[in-house]
Formats: sequence, C-alpha cells, structure tokens
Amino acid sequence: MTQEVRSGSNERLYVKKFGGTSVGSIERIEVIAEQVAKAQLSGEHQVLVLSAMAGETNRLFALAGQIDPEASAREMDMLVSTGEQVSIALMAMALAKRGVKAKSLNAAQVQIHTNSQFGRASIERVDVQYLQELLAQGIIPIVAGFQGRDQFGEVTTLGRGGSDTTAVALAAALKAQECQIFTDVAGVYTTDPNIEPSAQKLDAISFEEMLEMARLGAKVLHPDSVSYAERFRVPLRVLSSFEPGSGTLIRFDACEDKRNQVAGIACSKGQAMLSLSRSDDSPDPFAAVFSLLAENGVEVDLVTKAGMDDGVSFTMDADRLSWALKVLDEAALGLSLGPLMFEKSLAKVSVIGAGVHRRAEATAKVFDILGNEGIHVKLMATSEIKLSLVIDEADLYRAVRVLHHAFELNKV
Repeated sequence: MTQEVRSGSNERLYVKKFGGTSVGSIERIEVIAEQVAKAQLSGEHQVLVLSAMAGETNRLFALAGQIDPEASAREMDMLVSTGEQVSIALMAMALAKRGVKAKSLNAAQVQIHTNSQFGRASIERVDVQYLQELLAQGIIPIVAGFQGRDQFGEVTTLGRGGSDTTAVALAAALKAQECQIFTDVAGVYTTDPNIEPSAQKLDAISFEEMLEMARLGAKVLHPDSVSYAERFRVPLRVLSSFEPGSGTLIRFDACEDKRNQVAGIACSKGQAMLSLSRSDDSPDPFAAVFSLLAENGVEVDLVTKAGMDDGVSFTMDADRLSWALKVLDEAALGLSLGPLMFEKSLAKVSVIGAGVHRRAEATAKVFDILGNEGIHVKLMATSEIKLSLVIDEADLYRAVRVLHHAFELNKV
C-alpha cells in the first residue's frame, strides 16, 4: 500500500505524539530523545506532542479529590494540565544534552484556541506562525498535549486522551506529511491481544472502521483524534515507541481486499443498562429523557425501543449510573416515567467492519455462536459497519475469543 500525502503537505514534517507509557520514566524519556535525535540527523522535521508521565494525571486527580471531590472544573483544568509541562521540559533537556535544539511549549505559547468547556474542551483553531519560525531555525517544538486556552485566557483541557487530538490538530494546521501516535503497542490489532493472544496487527484500517473501534473500546486512539484527522484529511499512523516497525496506517480509502471483511472486535467493561417505561398514556417522554441526560453530562450509547408503549433501554458507563438515576428519579413524575430498572457489571462487544453490512446474516451468526457458548445477549444494535451487543461482564473474554475465531480474525 502506498502512503497517502495531502496536497500541499510539508514533506518530511512529522508530528509525533508520545503517550504516558512512552515517557513514563527518565529512562524512557532518554530512549525517546535518542530516537528523535537520530530522526533529526536523518533530515526529518519534527514537532513533538507529549502526554504526562504515566500515572501523573491520575495522581493529580487524586490530590484534588482529597481536597474536594466536587472541585470546580476550572480549577481541575488548572491542576491536571501541569502534568504535561513536566514531561515536555524534561524532554527538551534530554534533547539539549544530545546537541539537538528543542523548546518546550504550553498551549498558550503555541496558541491552541479552544472553547470554554472545562474538562472537555474542543479545539477551535491553532496558530502555527511561532511553530513554523522554530522549525525554520532547526528547533524542535515540544508541545504539551491535552491542553488549550479559551478566548478569556483560561486553561482548558481536552478530556482524557486529549493529547492525541492535540497532535492531530497541529498536524492539520502545519500540513504535516503524517501524524504519528507512538504508544506501547505495535499498532492497531484485530482485538485486544491481552484477551485474545491470536489477535493480529493490521497494516491498515479505514478511518470509518478506526473511529468505531476507538469509540467502542479500543484504547489505542482517542475517538476525537480520529474524527478530527478524518475531517482535516490528516494521514494518521499508530506506532510502538518500544520497538521498530511500520505500525498501522489509518487510511482514507478502504483496502480493496477488506471491503467485505470484519476489521476487528472492540470491547469495554464497566457498562450499565437502564430501562424505562411510561407511567400513563401521556405523550412519549423519551425524547425529554435523553435531552435531560445530555444536559446533565450523561452520555448514552446503545439504545433500543420495543414498540410504541413498551419503553426504552440504553447503555452508559457504569460510573455515571448513580448520577443518571438521581437525575431521572427527580424528573420521573413530571415526565410520566414508570419504575427505573437497571443492571450493572455489564460489558459491550462490537464486531466492526464492512463485513457486517449483511446485518441479518451477521446477527444470526453472532446469536448462534454466543448461544452455543451459553452467553446471553441483553441488547443488540447494528449499523452499516458495526454490530454491538451487551452481555454480562463475566462473559466478556469468552465472547471476544469465540467471535474472533468465528470471524477468522486470527488469519488476517
């Protein structure tokens, strides 16, 4: 497969993002600095984006929790954005020691402009003049990922995993040849190798399939970064920072020989399912229910409605269940809702790829396979390229393994 380069792209300019495990210790920072120095000597132009050192963001959240579990979002962003500033300064020092010119930069210095939604801000634009000036002088910009500044100069963060989005945004603004996401795995796999040892690394995957994989549980890329890259036509590649290799290229076009196949299986634990019914003959209350949940920060995933009067069931992250129940319980009378039923300790498994477009056939196959294993499917939803189902968390590993083999993903 040939590498895709956008019209007007800067050849030999790469935006490279290194995650928390890649810079998780002084020893790891030294290793990455050596790799970057060698790439610089080979003639590459580079912009680095770093996450905080592994565990640092969790430590900062825990510190805040000791003071006030309900601290303001503004102060939380001020606190947790500091983790990345440690790693970028250390990386600049490691490169300087090797005779490589580098400069650590926070979001204000780069001018990464976001909206004002603390904790989950969206990037609105990136000013690249300063970055271009540094690159022209042979200086490697090392940018703090995960953070931005709003129109009032306030520190904002992009949500967990937001450093991926920072890297893609910079690559788009600079028209880089590629945005490379370095992590602790060799690329994108057909499923989690920790669950299924026969999982295969994919040489390439379409943006559409990668977005579904990321949204539905694959941890290798943040979903926002994938959608941003597709929107701005940024070539995106996932690589290992621990071993050499070509990684996985996320492509704008599907591979011809993969158009009728399944690309992979994504999964996630910690799911809950809520079921609602109407308490009387009032107009359908469920549109108001979902609006209310959205207003209170509860993201709903799979939804099924069993007819006009039989209610609705939907899934969400289990850690948001208590809050969702509180919100809905307070609104139940006004919305004409009956008793709220819920289940916890659930998992979601999604079969992803163009091969599931024959939905009736794929659904029958999944039900047959899981039924033979005694695995009960509680909810199922399908689309053109995915088939998602909800099962007991205890059955997750077994379900992934049997589906992976049934769809012959061990032979990709």
